[in-house]
Amino acid sequence: MAVSNINCSGKLYVVATPIGNLADITFRAVEVLKVVDLIAAEDTRHVIMLLQHYGITNKLFSLHQHNEDKASLVLLEKLREGQSIALVSDAGTPLISDPGMPLVKIVREAGLDVVPIPGACALITALSASGLPVTQFSFEGFLPRTSSARKAFFSERLNYPKTWVFYESCHRILAALQDMSEVLPLDREIVIARELTKLHETIVKTSLDEALDLVSQNGNMRKGEFVVIVDGVTIDKTDDLMTPEQEKVLRVLLKECSIKSAVAMAVEITGVRKKVLYQAALEIDKEKGA
Repeated sequence: MAVSNINCSGKLYVVATPIGNLADITFRAVEVLKVVDLIAAEDTRHVIMLLQHYGITNKLFSLHQHNEDKASLVLLEKLREGQSIALVSDAGTPLISDPGMPLVKIVREAGLDVVPIPGACALITALSASGLPVTQFSFEGFLPRTSSARKAFFSERLNYPKTWVFYESCHRILAALQDMSEVLPLDREIVIARELTKLHETIVKTSLDEALDLVSQNGNMRKGEFVVIVDGVTIDKTDDLMTPEQEKVLRVLLKECSIKSAVAMAVEITGVRKKVLYQAALEIDKEKGA
């Protein structure tokens, strides 16, 4: 069914727009932008290029981080009056490190409909082409602006086991990598994705030290908008394994002692973790009863 045939009165549409290539917009998004009464945009000067490209002439309303609390109340009243509104950011999916949360929150609280119109997102786009594990990941938004805060941020994630992702600007990408190199191991694998979907799109998967060299020496690698993806720490499972000699010690002790006593003495003798020894002792005890 065409969007124009749907009653969109009093609804807020959260519309994803291209992150670079203007062709990366869905048919549904274009139709919604054409039929709503108002388009709330992070930067009206920026979004107008997209609208002109698709022949969209709807009214624009400025909603950015400096006015969104007051502007959201104005837009809520318009929705209550029955108007339909599309929320867009400068690029990608609104609210992902972009303004819009206060508006979506109060519209939800007012019991009005919030309709997502999915599409491009720099975060997901970069992850899909990164070659790093993406089953579980953590999105960290933009980094802190000061060096000390960034180093503290990296320190907190030094041993984080999942892939983690952050956005960075061209003005701070080199400083961010320099701070990262002072905290994380230089062989940590990272992906730098810049200018995604644009003419100079670059996606580099390499070690932290090589990435730092690349960005330091190549001026083009300090231009554009960046998504940086960092590999998580591989958890060493060897602590959960016993050598044949350690298992032999446990078996000998179990012949003379209770499970509790045997495990306690085996911890002292072998240095293996109590939890590991206790689980092994239970398995050995099952063998006896079999």
